[in-house]
Amino acid sequence: MEGALRQANRAPVSVPKTPPVAPAVAPPTVEYGARRALIVAGTMLAALLQTVDATIVNVALPNIQGNLGANVDEATWIVTAYVIANVVVIPMTPWLIQRLGRKTYFLTSIVGFTVASMLCGMATSLDALIVFRVVQGAFGGGLLPLAQIVLRETFPPEEVGTSQSLFAMGAILGPSIGPTLGGVITDNLSWQWVFDINLVPGILATLLLALYLRKGAPKASPLDVPGIALLIVAIGSLQFVLDQGQREDWFSSSDICFFTASALAGAAAFVWWELRTSHPIVDLRVLRNRAVAAAALIGAAIAVNIYGGLLLLPQFTVGELGFTATLAGILIGIRALPIALLNIPVGRIVNANRIDLRLMIGGGLVVSSCGSLWLSQRISTGSTLSTLGLPLLVVGFGIAFVFSPLLVCAVRAVAPADAPKAAAFVTLATQLGGSIASASLVAFVDRREQFHQSILAANVTMARLPVTEFLRTHPVRELYGLVVSQATTLAFADAFLAVGSVGILLSPLALALNRPKERKHDANAVPTTGPPKPQLALHVAGAHTGRGDGRRLRPVALLDRSNDAPPESTHAAAGAACRIAFPSRPEC
Repeated sequence: MEGALRQANRAPVSVPKTPPVAPAVAPPTVEYGARRALIVAGTMLAALLQTVDATIVNVALPNIQGNLGANVDEATWIVTAYVIANVVVIPMTPWLIQRLGRKTYFLTSIVGFTVASMLCGMATSLDALIVFRVVQGAFGGGLLPLAQIVLRETFPPEEVGTSQSLFAMGAILGPSIGPTLGGVITDNLSWQWVFDINLVPGILATLLLALYLRKGAPKASPLDVPGIALLIVAIGSLQFVLDQGQREDWFSSSDICFFTASALAGAAAFVWWELRTSHPIVDLRVLRNRAVAAAALIGAAIAVNIYGGLLLLPQFTVGELGFTATLAGILIGIRALPIALLNIPVGRIVNANRIDLRLMIGGGLVVSSCGSLWLSQRISTGSTLSTLGLPLLVVGFGIAFVFSPLLVCAVRAVAPADAPKAAAFVTLATQLGGSIASASLVAFVDRREQFHQSILAANVTMARLPVTEFLRTHPVRELYGLVVSQATTLAFADAFLAVGSVGILLSPLALALNRPKERKHDANAVPTTGPPKPQLALHVAGAHTGRGDGRRLRPVALLDRSNDAPPESTHAAAGAACRIAFPSRPEC
């Protein structure tokens, strides 16, 4: 009996095997080492081309106006034409990537944007400049969504937080450095250089991506001509109303009324058509996902803080406090400093997947909004750089925890094939949110300035002793100037109060995002490369080696311990091995 048992121990043990695990294969677009670094550099340059150009031209408008003999209303079309073309192309980006392939479309956009920039610098008339700006905006519309997609696909899935943090840095820092760079160029060179400065980065980005970015396979997709036409009508009309509304006194202008009706009718027809056609140019069905819709609204909310500050700070500091353009740019740079320093650490936090991203997004939105509320309380006619700098640091700190986690939540909420569509909607919502915020804040400041001026003027009477004493030594003109200055300061304080309030009111939208789940094996997920998974040598208690007293453990099976073999299957296999070797043992 003892010999039979010893012979059974020496015999090979048959263990039920789990299904073989396919070898890990990395996604074809994931890169490592120097190649990844070069692709990231080229992609970031391309993203900065678009984001910097969105604000750098604003500073040079007075110089362009004088050189080309245009009035103020005509010169604003240099900005309006670019923005309209830009926002029309953004929602079409996923379809264009599918039709042309990501590399072909990316390189076409960069080359087209760079050539259009050169033509803008060579323009000798206002009409030519506006036409070239339309071309520049059309090619630039795809740069930001493409940069987001390329960065996400270049990094492995477990580093999606890092990739989106890099994108967020380009998307947020670009508009912040644009006004400062434009002021320096305009003061020391000519206005043509605000366009010519794009040539070197454009050429460098083209070379890097042409050499190192892998091609994506294009897919034939029908052209949705009615959808494109309705999209142009809807978004183009809306952007015209937002850009020209305040200048035309809003709905007292027949043009504004016409384009408002055109925007509403075009949007309704566009939604109806896109939901009806089988091959839409913009897949609106992605917005049925609650997380994507919430992410788009949060993107618009954070855009109010980002672009609202870019609009209000230079106007107030230069116009009322007498700051130079460089000093105003430094103030905007103070807000951008926490974003630059925290973006990569935030990306690593997202990669770790240990913190609920909804808390990061909601908390960041509240913190940035509180910074705006604090700023509204510190604004006065005697404000200094240090007075305004501390609240702006708080604003930047909060923004750093919103944008990249928001993009990660949006792309994780949908299937991989729909990720570019979700990202494009968030980008579009951010751009439109910035445009709506800018137009609304300009009108808001104007109305509040009139309100405060009427209240202050009603209280500046000869019945008040300070007024009487002031007029003994100063002319009435100076008293009026003081009233206007105080009214303007109060109006800007109200505007920052409104910006902060919008962020706090919309912060609960973060709860509508998907709750994070633990990473589990997904048959549809694309595995990543990595070192071989260790195998577990299964030891059965009490197994004899034939040498000794039976206290030593003998491995009877080798079981795969990869993530593809769940603990349940490992334990089941262990029990089966034990029962085969020792059927009489109760512990088996």
